[in-house]
Amino acid sequence: MLLSLFLLFATAEPPSQADVEASLRRFTDVLSVVQTHAADPINVESSIYDGAIPSMLRELDPHSVFFNPTQFQQLQEMEHSESKGFGSVVSVLPGRVIVLQALPGTPSARAGLSPGDEIVAVNNVPLAALQFEQLVPFLSEARQKEAHLIVRRPGSVRPLEFTLRPELMDAPTVERAFLLRPGIGYIRVSSFDPKTAMQLQHAIESLGGANLHGLVLDLRNNQGGVVQSALVAASLFLKPGQEILTARGRHVQTQAIDVPKEARPYTFPLAVLVNERTASAAEIVSGALQDHDRAVILGEPTYGKGLVQSVFPLHGNTGLALTTSFYYTPSGRSIQKPLRTGQLGDIAEHQSYKTDSGRTVVGGGGITPDRIVLPPNPSRLRVALDASGVITNFATEYLRTHKISDDFEVTPEILDRFQLYARERDINPSVGEWLQEREWLQGRLRAEIFNQGLGVAKGDEVEMSMDPVVRAALDALK
Repeated sequence: MLLSLFLLFATAEPPSQADVEASLRRFTDVLSVVQTHAADPINVESSIYDGAIPSMLRELDPHSVFFNPTQFQQLQEMEHSESKGFGSVVSVLPGRVIVLQALPGTPSARAGLSPGDEIVAVNNVPLAALQFEQLVPFLSEARQKEAHLIVRRPGSVRPLEFTLRPELMDAPTVERAFLLRPGIGYIRVSSFDPKTAMQLQHAIESLGGANLHGLVLDLRNNQGGVVQSALVAASLFLKPGQEILTARGRHVQTQAIDVPKEARPYTFPLAVLVNERTASAAEIVSGALQDHDRAVILGEPTYGKGLVQSVFPLHGNTGLALTTSFYYTPSGRSIQKPLRTGQLGDIAEHQSYKTDSGRTVVGGGGITPDRIVLPPNPSRLRVALDASGVITNFATEYLRTHKISDDFEVTPEILDRFQLYARERDINPSVGEWLQEREWLQGRLRAEIFNQGLGVAKGDEVEMSMDPVVRAALDALK
């Protein structure tokens, strides 16, 4: 195993037998002294697996990882794992989880969960006892096996109990597709899996296809996935023969990926939304579209992860995920942020790169948008309303006595009723604060009522119409 590792971390030229033996001798000398003279006995396997090898890898980059036999087995199992869940969409608040929608035909819907239900406990664990940052991991773990839920339903005196058994969930990565205004589409892609490019094309066609006047492609919080799918997605917008990316490494052959010559791309104007959690495959798409001046990129600088990792099986059922090359955009920018000084992926931030039209774009890792649009800092009132869950609870109570349709609007009377509802729950801002947030509150209430009354897809349409980055994209598409 150690011999394999030393061979992998060789210098530019393959090591001689003498070099390998010298490296092994230095290591075994230290190990022998420690075993013989250390005050406490040592676990040799743990010292190597958890100490020596991880320490060596840290000198390379934070992404190269050694897997002991148990971890390597888990990695192999994950490659064949399937996504399971209960089919419920929830709003996670500090100490509270409220159901927004039970998707048709899923375990949640069959069990009878309804919008507005509050999940009080899961498997006898009270959710109010968990910190906010603990809730999402806890819920993710709970949906992998049978779960017993205690639910508080508005209007019901006694808590309800449900037992849900997880099923395979086929959640599309193209999450939303709708028209922001006539002729202008909006599509959100959450990640890239083998079906994403096909789903993206189908979504475009459903909105009007080549007849669209423009498209907002939302890649915010998209942390990547299958690179091949991202390449096909980029080919939906780029000309045949244009370069999408280049992969280069010290001991791997440079590989350039171009748009297939038979591609028939869409030509309508395009705006792409990114943020600090846009990474990897999503950065490949964003960078290629920016370098070829095919789209205007808006939002925040992206994460900066553009590396290729190869998994090497090693002796003793162990394994190694090693960074072997880096991705570069068509203009030559490294997508990967520098991992250490002097590394192959270390490209100076101030170095000049040019798009096809001669525009200067910024290097240094990640994709810097053409227009920086930051999310607004929430006011004190917004923070209080969202943290308390009072908007969600008001929507639940409103829907108990009202039926809504797509043309529902939040009237001044509904706003007054909500203001009284909030004050009864000790939220008492000044008149100025109410007036300042009136437009936001109107949209937020409408979105939440749509979430529970018509489904989260309709609520998202309202949220996106209020989103400052989406609004900036609409201006750019003009």
